Amino acid sequence: MTHPLVSEEQIAAYRRDGVVLIRGLFRDHVETLRAGVERNMAEPGPYAAENLKPGETGRFFDDYCNWTRIPEFAAVVRGSPAAEVAADLTGSSAIQIFHDHVLVKEPGTSKATPWHQDAPYYFVDGDQVVSFWSPLDPVREATLRCVAGSHRWPRPVLPVRWLSEDSFYPDADAYRPVPDPDAEGMDIREWAMEPGDAVAFHYATLHGARGNTAAARRRAFSLRLVGDDARYVERPGRTSPPFPGHGMRPGERLREDWFPVVYRRPDAAGQAPTA
Repeated sequence: MTHPLVSEEQIAAYRRDGVVLIRGLFRDHVETLRAGVERNMAEPGPYAAENLKPGETGRFFDDYCNWTRIPEFAAVVRGSPAAEVAADLTGSSAIQIFHDHVLVKEPGTSKATPWHQDAPYYFVDGDQVVSFWSPLDPVREATLRCVAGSHRWPRPVLPVRWLSEDSFYPDADAYRPVPDPDAEGMDIREWAMEPGDAVAFHYATLHGARGNTAAARRRAFSLRLVGDDARYVERPGRTSPPFPGHGMRPGERLREDWFPVVYRRPDAAGQAPTA
Protein backbone atom coordinates (compact mmCIF):
# COMPACT_ATOMS: atom_id res chain seq x y z
CA MET A 1 0.00 0.00 0.00
CA THR A 2 1.30 3.41 -0.94
CA HIS A 3 0.54 6.70 0.78
CA PRO A 4 -2.72 8.26 -0.53
CA LEU A 5 -0.79 11.22 -1.98
CA VAL A 6 1.20 9.03 -4.37
CA SER A 7 0.04 6.62 -7.07
CA GLU A 8 1.71 3.70 -8.80
CA GLU A 9 1.84 5.84 -11.94
CA GLN A 10 3.75 8.56 -10.07
CA ILE A 11 6.18 5.99 -8.68
CA ALA A 12 6.84 4.67 -12.17
CA ALA A 13 7.27 8.21 -13.50
CA TYR A 14 9.73 9.08 -10.73
CA ARG A 15 11.91 6.08 -11.45
CA ARG A 16 11.74 6.63 -15.23
CA ASP A 17 12.06 10.43 -15.38
CA GLY A 18 13.77 11.29 -12.10
CA VAL A 19 11.09 13.88 -11.30
CA VAL A 20 7.39 13.94 -10.42
CA LEU A 21 4.94 16.40 -8.85
CA ILE A 22 3.29 15.48 -5.53
CA ARG A 23 0.36 17.82 -4.90
CA GLY A 24 -0.24 18.80 -1.28
CA LEU A 25 2.69 16.92 0.29
CA PHE A 26 3.31 19.71 2.84
CA ARG A 27 -0.16 21.30 2.64
CA ASP A 28 -0.82 20.86 6.37
CA HIS A 29 2.60 22.27 7.29
CA VAL A 30 2.86 25.46 5.23
CA GLU A 31 2.43 27.87 8.14
CA THR A 32 4.91 25.91 10.24
CA LEU A 33 7.46 26.02 7.43
CA ARG A 34 6.90 29.74 6.86
CA ALA A 35 7.61 30.36 10.55
CA GLY A 36 10.73 28.21 10.28
CA VAL A 37 11.98 30.14 7.26
CA GLU A 38 11.53 33.43 9.10
CA ARG A 39 13.46 32.04 12.05
CA ASN A 40 16.17 30.75 9.70
CA MET A 41 16.57 34.12 7.99
CA ALA A 42 16.68 35.95 11.32
CA GLU A 43 19.17 33.44 12.74
CA PRO A 44 21.25 32.15 9.78
CA GLY A 45 23.34 29.02 10.20
CA PRO A 46 27.03 28.62 9.34
CA TYR A 47 26.28 27.69 5.72
CA ALA A 48 23.94 30.60 4.93
CA ALA A 49 24.70 32.44 1.69
CA GLU A 50 23.61 35.51 -0.24
CA ASN A 51 23.78 34.57 -3.91
CA LEU A 52 23.84 37.91 -5.73
CA LYS A 53 26.81 39.68 -7.26
CA PRO A 54 27.23 43.45 -6.74
CA GLY A 55 24.71 45.31 -8.88
CA GLU A 56 22.23 42.44 -9.14
CA THR A 57 18.75 43.28 -7.88
CA GLY A 58 16.64 41.67 -5.19
CA ARG A 59 17.83 39.08 -2.71
CA PHE A 60 18.58 35.37 -3.11
CA PHE A 61 19.15 33.77 0.31
CA ASP A 62 19.82 30.11 0.96
CA ASP A 63 20.82 28.05 3.97
CA TYR A 64 20.89 24.36 4.82
CA CYS A 65 21.36 21.78 7.60
CA ASN A 66 19.23 23.61 10.16
CA TRP A 67 16.49 21.12 11.04
CA THR A 68 18.16 20.11 14.33
CA ARG A 69 18.16 23.71 15.61
CA ILE A 70 14.94 25.08 14.09
CA PRO A 71 11.98 23.38 15.81
CA GLU A 72 9.55 24.17 13.00
CA PHE A 73 11.68 22.24 10.52
CA ALA A 74 12.11 19.35 12.94
CA ALA A 75 8.33 19.16 13.40
CA VAL A 76 7.82 18.89 9.64
CA VAL A 77 10.59 16.32 9.21
CA ARG A 78 8.95 14.13 11.84
CA GLY A 79 5.29 14.95 11.26
CA SER A 80 4.80 15.29 7.50
CA PRO A 81 4.20 12.35 5.12
CA ALA A 82 7.38 13.18 3.16
CA ALA A 83 9.46 10.28 4.49
CA GLU A 84 6.74 7.72 3.81
CA VAL A 85 6.25 9.09 0.29
CA ALA A 86 10.03 8.92 -0.19
CA ALA A 87 9.91 5.22 0.74
CA ASP A 88 7.19 4.70 -1.86
CA LEU A 89 9.04 6.55 -4.62
CA THR A 90 12.37 4.84 -3.98
CA GLY A 91 11.12 1.40 -2.95
CA SER A 92 12.97 1.63 0.37
CA SER A 93 12.19 -0.04 3.68
CA ALA A 94 13.82 2.75 5.71
CA ILE A 95 14.34 6.46 5.07
CA GLN A 96 17.01 8.67 6.65
CA ILE A 97 17.13 12.45 6.56
CA PHE A 98 20.18 13.86 4.79
CA HIS A 99 19.48 17.56 5.22
CA ASP A 100 17.06 20.45 4.76
CA HIS A 101 17.54 23.48 2.50
CA VAL A 102 15.82 26.88 2.40
CA LEU A 103 15.89 29.07 -0.73
CA VAL A 104 14.28 32.51 -0.73
CA LYS A 105 14.05 34.85 -3.72
CA GLU A 106 12.63 38.24 -2.86
CA PRO A 107 10.57 40.19 -5.40
CA GLY A 108 12.62 41.62 -8.24
CA THR A 109 15.41 39.03 -7.98
CA SER A 110 16.60 38.47 -11.54
CA LYS A 111 19.21 35.89 -10.51
CA ALA A 112 18.40 32.41 -11.77
CA THR A 113 19.30 29.26 -9.87
CA PRO A 114 21.95 27.75 -12.16
CA TRP A 115 21.36 24.40 -13.82
CA HIS A 116 23.02 21.69 -11.73
CA GLN A 117 22.79 18.19 -10.34
CA ASP A 118 22.96 17.82 -6.56
CA ALA A 119 24.66 14.42 -6.56
CA PRO A 120 28.19 15.62 -7.48
CA TYR A 121 28.16 18.03 -4.53
CA TYR A 122 27.05 15.35 -2.05
CA PHE A 123 29.00 12.54 -0.39
CA VAL A 124 26.09 10.19 -1.08
CA ASP A 125 26.04 7.46 -3.72
CA GLY A 126 22.91 5.47 -4.48
CA ASP A 127 19.75 5.34 -6.55
CA GLN A 128 17.20 5.29 -3.72
CA VAL A 129 17.42 9.02 -2.99
CA VAL A 130 14.93 11.87 -3.29
CA SER A 131 14.67 15.62 -2.77
CA PHE A 132 11.36 17.38 -2.19
CA TRP A 133 11.19 21.04 -3.27
CA SER A 134 8.11 22.81 -1.93
CA PRO A 135 7.12 26.46 -2.42
CA LEU A 136 5.58 28.30 0.51
CA ASP A 137 4.09 30.89 -1.85
CA PRO A 138 2.19 30.37 -5.12
CA VAL A 139 4.70 30.07 -7.97
CA ARG A 140 4.29 30.37 -11.70
CA GLU A 141 7.50 31.60 -13.36
CA ALA A 142 9.94 31.03 -10.46
CA THR A 143 9.08 27.36 -10.09
CA LEU A 144 11.57 24.48 -10.13
CA ARG A 145 12.60 23.20 -13.56
CA CYS A 146 13.94 19.65 -14.01
CA VAL A 147 15.30 17.79 -17.05
CA ALA A 148 13.53 14.45 -17.32
CA GLY A 149 15.84 11.45 -17.59
CA SER A 150 18.99 13.35 -16.65
CA HIS A 151 19.40 11.16 -13.54
CA ARG A 152 20.42 8.38 -15.96
CA TRP A 153 23.10 10.33 -17.80
CA PRO A 154 26.33 8.27 -17.75
CA ARG A 155 28.54 11.27 -16.92
CA PRO A 156 27.77 13.72 -14.10
CA VAL A 157 27.42 17.43 -14.77
CA LEU A 158 30.25 19.68 -13.62
CA PRO A 159 29.46 21.10 -10.15
CA VAL A 160 30.23 24.83 -9.99
CA ARG A 161 30.09 27.55 -7.36
CA TRP A 162 27.00 29.68 -7.86
CA LEU A 163 28.71 33.05 -7.52
CA SER A 164 32.20 32.57 -8.95
CA GLU A 165 30.98 29.96 -11.49
CA ASP A 166 34.28 28.05 -11.24
CA SER A 167 34.57 24.29 -10.79
CA PHE A 168 33.75 22.97 -7.32
CA TYR A 169 36.44 20.26 -7.62
CA PRO A 170 39.92 20.34 -9.19
CA ASP A 171 39.34 17.77 -11.97
CA ALA A 172 36.79 19.47 -14.22
CA ASP A 173 37.56 17.03 -17.06
CA ALA A 174 35.84 14.23 -15.16
CA TYR A 175 32.48 15.93 -15.63
CA ARG A 176 30.10 16.83 -18.42
CA PRO A 177 29.94 20.60 -19.06
CA VAL A 178 26.84 22.33 -17.73
CA PRO A 179 24.30 22.20 -20.56
CA ASP A 180 21.75 24.79 -21.65
CA PRO A 181 18.53 22.74 -21.57
CA ASP A 182 16.40 25.44 -23.20
CA ALA A 183 18.78 25.96 -26.12
CA GLU A 184 19.37 22.23 -26.49
CA GLY A 185 15.67 21.35 -26.55
CA MET A 186 15.77 19.05 -23.52
CA ASP A 187 12.62 17.68 -21.88
CA ILE A 188 12.09 20.22 -19.10
CA ARG A 189 9.39 19.51 -16.53
CA GLU A 190 7.94 22.42 -14.55
CA TRP A 191 4.63 23.13 -12.91
CA ALA A 192 2.66 26.05 -11.54
CA MET A 193 2.47 25.21 -7.85
CA GLU A 194 0.53 26.14 -4.75
CA PRO A 195 1.99 26.33 -1.23
CA GLY A 196 2.66 22.83 0.07
CA ASP A 197 2.89 21.14 -3.32
CA ALA A 198 6.24 19.42 -3.87
CA VAL A 199 8.44 18.41 -6.76
CA ALA A 200 10.18 15.11 -5.99
CA PHE A 201 13.45 14.68 -7.85
CA HIS A 202 16.46 12.37 -7.83
CA TYR A 203 19.81 13.72 -6.61
CA ALA A 204 21.21 13.27 -10.14
CA THR A 205 18.35 15.09 -11.90
CA LEU A 206 19.49 18.32 -13.58
CA HIS A 207 17.46 21.23 -12.24
CA GLY A 208 17.37 25.00 -11.89
CA ALA A 209 14.93 27.88 -11.50
CA ARG A 210 14.31 31.28 -13.05
CA GLY A 211 14.66 34.50 -11.11
CA ASN A 212 11.70 35.96 -9.27
CA THR A 213 10.44 38.97 -11.18
CA ALA A 214 7.02 38.77 -9.52
CA ALA A 215 5.78 41.21 -6.89
CA ALA A 216 5.66 38.52 -4.20
CA ARG A 217 8.33 36.54 -2.38
CA ARG A 218 9.23 33.02 -3.42
CA ARG A 219 10.07 30.99 -0.35
CA ALA A 220 10.96 27.32 -0.88
CA PHE A 221 11.72 24.51 1.53
CA SER A 222 13.62 21.46 0.33
CA LEU A 223 14.04 18.17 2.19
CA ARG A 224 16.70 15.66 1.10
CA LEU A 225 16.18 12.02 2.08
CA VAL A 226 18.04 8.76 1.44
CA GLY A 227 16.87 5.15 1.26
CA ASP A 228 18.20 1.63 1.48
CA ASP A 229 21.07 1.70 -1.03
CA ALA A 230 22.55 5.11 -0.11
CA ARG A 231 26.20 4.89 0.90
CA TYR A 232 28.98 7.31 1.79
CA VAL A 233 31.34 8.07 -1.10
CA GLU A 234 34.46 10.22 -1.15
CA ARG A 235 34.65 13.18 -3.53
CA PRO A 236 37.80 14.93 -4.81
CA GLY A 237 37.34 17.85 -2.40
CA ARG A 238 35.11 19.37 0.28
CA THR A 239 31.51 18.42 -0.33
CA SER A 240 28.42 20.59 0.06
CA PRO A 241 27.12 20.16 2.70
CA PRO A 242 30.49 19.25 4.22
CA PHE A 243 29.45 17.70 7.59
CA PRO A 244 33.01 17.94 8.95
CA GLY A 245 34.24 15.22 11.27
CA HIS A 246 31.62 12.65 10.27
CA GLY A 247 34.12 9.76 10.41
CA MET A 248 32.39 7.64 7.74
CA ARG A 249 34.29 5.44 5.31
CA PRO A 250 33.46 4.71 1.65
CA GLY A 251 30.69 2.15 1.26
CA GLU A 252 29.20 2.70 4.71
CA ARG A 253 25.60 3.71 5.31
CA LEU A 254 25.14 7.21 6.63
CA ARG A 255 25.56 7.16 10.40
CA GLU A 256 22.15 7.18 12.04
CA ASP A 257 23.11 9.41 14.96
CA TRP A 258 23.78 12.22 12.47
CA PHE A 259 21.26 11.18 9.80
CA PRO A 260 18.44 9.51 11.73
CA VAL A 261 15.88 7.14 10.30
CA VAL A 262 12.61 9.06 10.04
CA TYR A 263 10.47 6.31 8.56
CA ARG A 264 10.50 2.49 8.64
CA ARG A 265 8.03 0.51 6.57
CA PRO A 266 6.14 -2.09 8.63
CA ASP A 267 6.53 -5.65 7.37
CA ALA A 268 3.66 -8.02 6.82
CA ALA A 269 3.55 -8.89 10.53
CA GLY A 270 3.30 -5.22 11.49
CA GLN A 271 6.89 -5.00 12.70
CA ALA A 272 9.33 -2.33 11.51
CA PRO A 273 12.32 -3.87 9.69
CA THR A 274 15.82 -3.20 10.97
CA ALA A 275 17.78 -0.62 9.02
